[in-house]
Amino acid sequence: MAETTRTSKSRIIRDALSRYLDAKDGTVIPFDLGKDLFGQVGSGKRDLSANYKKILKEKLDAKHAR
Repeated sequence: MAETTRTSKSRIIRDALSRYLDAKDGTVIPFDLGKDLFGQVGSGKRDLSANYKKILKEKLDAKHAR
């Protein structure tokens, strides 16, 4: 198709994704589309970005206490 239409494969994919997403009814939340890519979901800890210093300090203290 790319050769026939003299369009890049990337452009065809972008257009197809755009049409697909436009056809959705709008109930999809952007977070839901990428939640499997975000660290908080994988770790199960929802406060990592807010409490990373505290968590790191606790881990270091526990390591040095041995």
